[in-house]
Amino acid sequence: MVGDIVTDVLALLAGPVSAGSDTSADIRVTGGGQAANTAAWLAWQGSPVTLVGAVGVDDAGTSRLAELTALGVRCAVRRYPDTPTGTVVVLAGDGERTMVTQRGANLRLTPEHVEAALGASADATHLHLSAYTLLDAGSREAGRRALAAARGRGLTTSVDAASAEPLRRVGAAAFLEWVRGTDLLLANADEAAVLAGPGSPVERAGVLTGVARHVVVKGGAAGAVWAGPDGEVVSAPARRVPVRDVTGAGDAFAAGLLAAWTAGAAPAEALDRAAELGAAAVGILGARPPARRPADVDG
Repeated sequence: MVGDIVTDVLALLAGPVSAGSDTSADIRVTGGGQAANTAAWLAWQGSPVTLVGAVGVDDAGTSRLAELTALGVRCAVRRYPDTPTGTVVVLAGDGERTMVTQRGANLRLTPEHVEAALGASADATHLHLSAYTLLDAGSREAGRRALAAARGRGLTTSVDAASAEPLRRVGAAAFLEWVRGTDLLLANADEAAVLAGPGSPVERAGVLTGVARHVVVKGGAAGAVWAGPDGEVVSAPARRVPVRDVTGAGDAFAAGLLAAWTAGAAPAEALDRAAELGAAAVGILGARPPARRPADVDG
């Protein structure tokens, strides 16, 4: 797992933002970052996972690493004394969230760090990359090296497209060239629209299989679509559950999908597991899994 580790300042809004005035909110400070969240949900399922990233030498960095380690994530993380740990202010409400981002130490991720971490993970079989790493020039070469090094070692690879607005800024053509040859590309509806243009989720997923072998387009409450290299298309509904906060739901979805798919599950089974974790995520505040693991919950 390669990508961002941040502190989320989550504001669950009581209503629409009152510009120039006050808006009531339930405010929490929690761990975040797309790659860190996905790693946390993978570990919560009992899947072994190593997270490669960067944080500052500050209290936030110490807290973020302690949280991940407690969940069972192995952290191959470098700390930088002159750069703060990344922070994201998340404004959440009405089933949506808006993020204001300072990537901080995440921009210090280097190709050499990624290469060394992969070299030290002799038992690795798959590399998952958060595209935030590719979407900023400061960390882009580290993201590209991660994919190239993983392929060179015979690992399968996956990329989460991350966020629509940064994708627009770098341009679809450039991004798709960076991820060409990836085994699995995940994108939500907005990201897929940026990358594939107009069309239905099935059509967009089909277009993107010209770049990645397998493509999953996530539609939130509308479910998800999987398109494969042989023209196979599988659709799966979302779980109907009460929604408290959608922050990190896509990261939990990715963790469920990856755990199942890398274990040999067929697309339908992998999508079902992904939907299960996505549903668990929207029922809690914040982007990280609950303290109790699935076996504890079931028992």
